[in-house]
Amino acid sequence: MNGVSGTGSVVGEEWGARAARSRALAVLRVRGRALGLAVLPAAVAVVLHAGGLTGHFTGAAWDAARWVVTVLAVVVLLAAAAVALVVARARPAATPTVALAETAAPDLYRLVRDLADRLGVPPPAAIALTPDCDSWLEDRTHRAHRLHRTTGGDGAPVLVIGSPFLWWMRVGELRAVLAPVVAGTGPAAHPDIAAARRFIRGLDAAVAVPGDSGLDPLRRLGARGVGQVARVLLRACREHAAEMERGVAAAGSERAQAVDYGVRIVAQEQVGLAYAGWDRLLTRVALPAWRMGRWPSQLDAGVVSALTELSRRDRLAEGFSSRLGERPACDLLEEPGAVDEATSLLAARLFHGGPAEPSPDWAPVEWSQYPEEVVDRKWRTDAARLHQVLDGLGMASTSGDRAADAAGPTLTEVMAHLTTTPTTSRAVGPKATAERDADAAADAAREVEAREDGPDDPDDHRPDSDDADDHASDAEHAEHAEHAEHAEHAEHAEHAEHAEHAEHAEHNDADHVDEHDHEHIDEDDDEPANPAAEALAGALSALLAREEAAREARVAAETARTAEKSRKSARRADKDRKAAPHAAVSGPDGPLPLFPLQPPRTGRDLLADHVTAMVCCAAVDTAEATPGLDWLDGPALLVGGERAKDLGPRVLALVEDGDPEPLRAWLALTGVRPEKPVRLV
Repeated sequence: MNGVSGTGSVVGEEWGARAARSRALAVLRVRGRALGLAVLPAAVAVVLHAGGLTGHFTGAAWDAARWVVTVLAVVVLLAAAAVALVVARARPAATPTVALAETAAPDLYRLVRDLADRLGVPPPAAIALTPDCDSWLEDRTHRAHRLHRTTGGDGAPVLVIGSPFLWWMRVGELRAVLAPVVAGTGPAAHPDIAAARRFIRGLDAAVAVPGDSGLDPLRRLGARGVGQVARVLLRACREHAAEMERGVAAAGSERAQAVDYGVRIVAQEQVGLAYAGWDRLLTRVALPAWRMGRWPSQLDAGVVSALTELSRRDRLAEGFSSRLGERPACDLLEEPGAVDEATSLLAARLFHGGPAEPSPDWAPVEWSQYPEEVVDRKWRTDAARLHQVLDGLGMASTSGDRAADAAGPTLTEVMAHLTTTPTTSRAVGPKATAERDADAAADAAREVEAREDGPDDPDDHRPDSDDADDHASDAEHAEHAEHAEHAEHAEHAEHAEHAEHAEHAEHNDADHVDEHDHEHIDEDDDEPANPAAEALAGALSALLAREEAAREARVAAETARTAEKSRKSARRADKDRKAAPHAAVSGPDGPLPLFPLQPPRTGRDLLADHVTAMVCCAAVDTAEATPGLDWLDGPALLVGGERAKDLGPRVLALVEDGDPEPLRAWLALTGVRPEKPVRLV
């Protein structure tokens, strides 16, 4: 009975709808109990007054009780009226979306209406896009949200579609994915479920009222009291509301099994793939551009390129790229480029906190311009910041001669500063490092020539017999000398031990314990492997924190100005009764960014990124390398048209261990000249 047959579908749908309605009634009972509790003192006061008028409750005690209960009833009724007023007028949270008018996507509206007719449910009131890999129904019947409604449909929810689905999915796959979502409009139209949802949204909005910035101290105090009452009611409704939504989802899923069930199974695979590509595109490709004050204007189109690249690399995804020959769902839009640009800007606001409108410091960038506008500028900005910190620490002027510093910053200076100097090695400076770089380059060139030519005679690589005999003789003499030295040291140590035995015996046991403890403390307090890197990483973190704080202050001021402008335009549109434009953005209501993509990076990670940027700048300026874009990994260094993949571990060896040899060998093989000045921003 629970299969895909018609009877099983009807039974499952009825079960889900009945469960949702029963839970909705439970939520409404909580509301009724709260209302009954509010009017209870008033009812008692009415009974007491009626008893006094009829002569049943007479006397001084009853008179006092009547006045006390009457005053209590008035106070409770006023408090209940205040709570009800706040719950009714509070603005529920709305998901930030890009609203689509029917004129901007007539084919998409036609597809959704046909789907609703096949399912036998009311069509959604409007369609909106969100920069996320998900789809749902959202109730926007509140008067504050009606200003952004583009079509009619009183009481019907708005269909929110993830914008990456339109570009990656085909038309049939999108219809199959939207079927269970659109089917949810049927249960949502039931009066009990709609009333329960409005009550829950009102309570949730009332909890957030004390956080409004426009409240005076007295009103904020009252709002906190209302918020506490709303929290109590929400806790009482929590379980019933969750079960109600599960019932609605179950009813919609059962109803949607009659429409494109087989295609939906295949389409669900595309949902997971789109989510993986979207997350990789945001964190690896879009985030570096946002940090540079540029926002990619075709993020949804970039998802297709990223997933196509994933299909090329992963043999498990080989069949997915063949779907690109079918009609994409974005063809249902009249102007896909304009919609993609609007959703890309909204994604930058949500995930990075960028301004709401383009400006000279917040400009769109095309994918063809990404290597020059983002990758190259990012590398040179990071390199300039690294040398700014070095100058602030007073390291650049002491690490080499002044002539090199006057010519410009070089990679050699950075490597010399981060290199840990062993006790038996020679001093490290720009000149000495340059000489070693030249030697390493010559050795690398000889190694390449030897590999290309091949060994002519295996005996050429064997040591000469006379040299071997000399080495053996030297080793034998060294061994005898070592034995003699050890014997002499042992004899002296024995005499010293007998001579000083009495003096050591006079020490107190407590002194031995203290000495032992000090030895353990010295062993535990290990110094960092690269103290210069630790100091440089700390200074970089502090500088970046100051820059981020200044950026957040600018974004907050810009957000406040944009919100005020949006409120004025909304009032004007409401007064003129005009529909919102097709690219109108609703929300966000809270501080930006709402969904930060990455946690704060450590100082060591920041230092490694800046050193890598310096290496890339040197490669671009001296080795004819070029900046590039990898759809899955973001900024990439192209050497000879191919991506340099082995640079990261060599930079980490320099930063963490102070060992420059792996990086120096890579520079020599690549043809990078670290002693040459680097062009910065």
